[in-house]
Amino acid sequence: MLRSGGQWLRGLRLPRFPPRGTPGRPRSVCSREGVRISKGFRCQDSPIPIPLPSRLLAVSSVSIRRWSVGRQTQVYIREGNPPSSAETQWKDRAETVIIGGGCVGVSLAYHLAKAGMKDVVLLEKSELTAGSTWHAAVGFHQPGSIRIATTPVRVDEFKYQMTRTGWHATEQYIIEPEKIQEMFPLLNMNKILAGLYNPGDGHIDPYSLTMALAAGARKYGALLKYPAPVTSLKPRSDGTWDVETPQGSVRANRIVNAAGFWAREVGKMIGLEHPLIPVQHQYVVTSSIPEVKALKRELPVLRDLEGSFYLRQERDGLLFGPYESQEKMKVQDTWVTNGVPPGFGKELFESDLDRIMEHIEVAMEMVPVLKKADIINVVNGPITYSPDILPMVGPHQGVRNYWVAVGFGYGIIHAGGVGKYLSDWILHGEPPFDLIELDPNRYGKWTTTQYTEAKARESYGFNNIVGYPKEERFAGRPTQRVSGLYKTLESKCSMGFHAGWEQPHWFYKPGQDTGYRPSFRRTNWFEPVGSEYKQVMQRVGVIDLSPFGKFNIKGQDSIRLLDHLFANVIPKVGFTNISHMLTPKGRVYAELTVSHQSPGEFLLVTGSGSELHDLRWIEEEAVRGRYDVEIKNVTDEFGVLGVAGPHTRKVLQKLTSEDLSDDAFKFLQTKSLKFSNIPVTAIRISYTGELGWELYHRREDSAALYDIIMNAGQEEGIDNFGTYAMNALRLEKAFRAWGSEV
Repeated sequence: MLRSGGQWLRGLRLPRFPPRGTPGRPRSVCSREGVRISKGFRCQDSPIPIPLPSRLLAVSSVSIRRWSVGRQTQVYIREGNPPSSAETQWKDRAETVIIGGGCVGVSLAYHLAKAGMKDVVLLEKSELTAGSTWHAAVGFHQPGSIRIATTPVRVDEFKYQMTRTGWHATEQYIIEPEKIQEMFPLLNMNKILAGLYNPGDGHIDPYSLTMALAAGARKYGALLKYPAPVTSLKPRSDGTWDVETPQGSVRANRIVNAAGFWAREVGKMIGLEHPLIPVQHQYVVTSSIPEVKALKRELPVLRDLEGSFYLRQERDGLLFGPYESQEKMKVQDTWVTNGVPPGFGKELFESDLDRIMEHIEVAMEMVPVLKKADIINVVNGPITYSPDILPMVGPHQGVRNYWVAVGFGYGIIHAGGVGKYLSDWILHGEPPFDLIELDPNRYGKWTTTQYTEAKARESYGFNNIVGYPKEERFAGRPTQRVSGLYKTLESKCSMGFHAGWEQPHWFYKPGQDTGYRPSFRRTNWFEPVGSEYKQVMQRVGVIDLSPFGKFNIKGQDSIRLLDHLFANVIPKVGFTNISHMLTPKGRVYAELTVSHQSPGEFLLVTGSGSELHDLRWIEEEAVRGRYDVEIKNVTDEFGVLGVAGPHTRKVLQKLTSEDLSDDAFKFLQTKSLKFSNIPVTAIRISYTGELGWELYHRREDSAALYDIIMNAGQEEGIDNFGTYAMNALRLEKAFRAWGSEV
């Protein structure tokens, strides 16, 4: 029995593993006093059956042997012989080569082959489902799921989530405690206020799912080759790739990195550093529990958000998985510094129940029958996290015909949809719908290893925190990518994070509450943002717009390229317009402003979050059409100040001899000016909908230009405003925002 908090937690019995070099000698995986070994659980250096979750064993009999190797527990899974196609066939030419035989990679192979693509080849270094797929805690059971609210703010969060169901047509309901108890009669209802019920949720066996997709892929002609570790990737000048393995080489029109926790190693072969961090995630499986066995129907999947764990029925027992705090979670640091061990495939790490004990205690309070259970299995495997916890899916900017499908913290959930999504994109030359949130190009050179690890820790630890509107997370900030005004404005405002940049959201007012105070109701920024709104409407305001993505395009084919890219006409020299890049099917892919600065030379501007997303499309279209152009990303070279409001002209006219009158400087016109000897490209445009200019300048001149403008505007009552006020202003003007209304 396990003593905790001065009380006995009855009957919790845990497995023990032998330390390295002492096979057969029991050693507790939990240092707490009183832990006892589960009856019948054996651990020795010979193949033995280990009671893995039954759903994982739905298709094949699996034998495992497990022993300690430092901090790593090795698990070897012995399947039957693979299909002959995996042993004997080989192709030296492929349309698409997929690297990685987990659920995501196999799903893509299936969908490509089913859709008619010939010569689809999947290369797996060991065997299918090696990596994170095989040990994922999941035929398909659909008992629904309930997220539990035990605090009033969680109830607010559920109400907020319900307002979003119209976007996704997701069937979900807020249910009362009485209904929760009816659906999950084993719960302690003392603290439960409400639940968010999703009837369509469930769980699935990852091994069976992957093998079913593999069978389908082979049926439609795909070659799944394993073991076939990729040892080298070499791009050719025509955009094809030479993919080397010990079995031979294959030339591919495109490659897709779906290598799971090996994705960083695959990326490094071509000089890319994918921002991915391997995290240890544990779950436990209990013995049969009489109260569970007596149930007439399967329990819904339970998520206790305050306890930060998920729990579901596993045969007649329960399966429980927590997400620890940032302080207690475990990043596999040696993999970050030294790479994944060469032989790692279907292995597990040594269990560490101390790390999740507080979650177990909460779970036993929430579901008291857990106190009677034996823990018959502990699974501790690697999961790969991106900085924001979302996967990276799509073509990679700057590397022709290199695609990624990596960073899946929840790969089983995403595999089917991502396989179909990428298949459609590859086959038709455009994404079937917008998933810019998953675009791998949302990260850039500013995404260092230190930033990635800090954010991955935060994202894992925040798995179940309350998700407020306009949420900000602060780990890893600021990055090296800061505006020339950052030091000037940092102490005066609440900053927001945009593609590595810090940008003012709202500015502090004397006597008002400062800092980040999120809420589902009025926040501490409500009044300041209202003041900034009035500032721009009635006087004049200044905003830092430096995070805009900025591209310079010139060359003899520049006009032809832009005419091909955009639906709008090309502006005359000295003018700007708002243009939309369209896909082959006529969908809107991106919205940019296009400024014709001099004959054949253009400045293109896009939102910060779309920088590399848009640049990739422009570059690929230029290569595909063989346009003679030079494309340069100047985002980090130039700062941008926006000046807007009815008194804007009065303020700026003090700084230049150029006539800024309405007749001389028309709406959407662009001119090169000097403000007190600082060179500026001025475009008469403002996202606020008010009179305004955007002033593009060298980044190192930002602070000096800001000071000049602020000093010149004292008489007109000039002041700062942030992105929250700008958003309110553009909504009132009915200006649509990319990613929101467009």
